[in-house]
Amino acid sequence: MNIIIGNDHAGVDIKEAIISFLKEREIDYKNVGSDSNESVDYPDFAHPVASKVDQKEFELGILICGSGNGVAMTANKYANVRAALCWNEEIAALSRKHNNANVLCLPARYISQEKAINIVDEISKNNNGSKFKWADTIEKRKKMWKARWDAWYS
Repeated sequence: MNIIIGNDHAGVDIKEAIISFLKEREIDYKNVGSDSNESVDYPDFAHPVASKVDQKEFELGILICGSGNGVAMTANKYANVRAALCWNEEIAALSRKHNNANVLCLPARYISQEKAINIVDEISKNNNGSKFKWADTIEKRKKMWKARWDAWYS
């Protein structure tokens, strides 16, 4: 599995903890997030992660901001991205099993570093691959997005 991770200023500490976890597990990753606690705009980090997952350059994206909502909304603008805001392991597992989530969004101000690592562990071990049982639902979503994009940009 290869993972791309991005964050704004609120997610620096959690990102660093996740990167340590990924290194321990020998999971390939790319960090495109902020390494500073100075205020930055989350879309500057959400777009590169979502774009790379959308283009299938990475299997999984992780985005971290204060509430997790901003990065989730931004990432879900990409047709092949299924971003899920997760604050516990059960939601992470369900987002992967039922929605085939490929971008994990974490609320840095509402979870601990330990909780974030447990969530990443849960979503990374639930790799659906081609056995995803809700594939028809995902295809409906992709068709809806394609129709919207075509309407917006025609």
